[in-house]
Amino acid sequence: MTQQTAGIHHITAFVRHAQANVDFYAGVLGLRMVKKTINFDAPEVYHLYFGDEHGSPATIITFFPWEHSRQGRIGGGQVGVTTYVVPPNSFEFWRARLTSLEISYEESTRFGEQYIGFSDRDGLRLELVEREEGPESTWSYSGVPTDKAIKGFGGAILLSTAPAKTARLLQDVMGLEHVATEGAYSRFRATGSLGNLIDVNVEPVAAGAGGAGTVHHIAWRAKDYADHEVWRTHVESSGYHPTPIIDRQYFNAIYFREEGGILFEIATDPPGFARDEEAEHLGEKLMLPEWFEPKRAEIESNLPPIVVRELKGEA
Repeated sequence: MTQQTAGIHHITAFVRHAQANVDFYAGVLGLRMVKKTINFDAPEVYHLYFGDEHGSPATIITFFPWEHSRQGRIGGGQVGVTTYVVPPNSFEFWRARLTSLEISYEESTRFGEQYIGFSDRDGLRLELVEREEGPESTWSYSGVPTDKAIKGFGGAILLSTAPAKTARLLQDVMGLEHVATEGAYSRFRATGSLGNLIDVNVEPVAAGAGGAGTVHHIAWRAKDYADHEVWRTHVESSGYHPTPIIDRQYFNAIYFREEGGILFEIATDPPGFARDEEAEHLGEKLMLPEWFEPKRAEIESNLPPIVVRELKGEA
């Protein structure tokens, strides 16, 4: 059976403070908050989604903000760095923006590409790369014009405790192509135009520890519900142990942990974030699945208030 994912669907991480999270990803990075809901397994915690104007697959980063979370440690068994792609000739804008918002950054080169690396307020590692590939953003917010705005994911750096096994999974199960090995990383390409370049460490990395500032899981794209069922069978027949298919309201999901310790999800592109809100009002209201609606008042009283706001020279 031949299966190929188009690339990253979404990435989900832990942070501490909900408002600081909104301020960074909407206010600093200029992303749209496309959904405000809750952790279905812990309804006292928000689940916040940020992406492009429509919340398209390959643009979505999601967060569980829990004020009392321990600080995590980035390491093996995690996504080490989340890569965002911006249009060519955008770096001058982003250098000036990060500097004006007092966000320190460093620059590096990997596989012939230049990167601007920085961290969010909880220590989650991010980077920007310029590429022609992928549609430009149609969303402008907080002083980030569309011709400089983040398009979506460029990819990610995966930190594996067993990199040879992770590399084999990416090729033989997920259908990515090995592009090159250079220095500390091997690079793999998926078929999509965003979220498609994945770098994996060559030498094993000691295991990290979950908590604020770390990624919980990385999700890969399935085209539709039928393709998703094929993916589950494919993953299981390849020797892994996927969960049953779970309805996450905005996509269906299966989860499994690969041998390098990283939690993988495979998520469907449909139905998307406009299934329960009008497209022009995404992220404006706390959206609850129907089984939580009877407890709306109680749930809202336990959540800290948050507001999407533009930043004027400070983050």
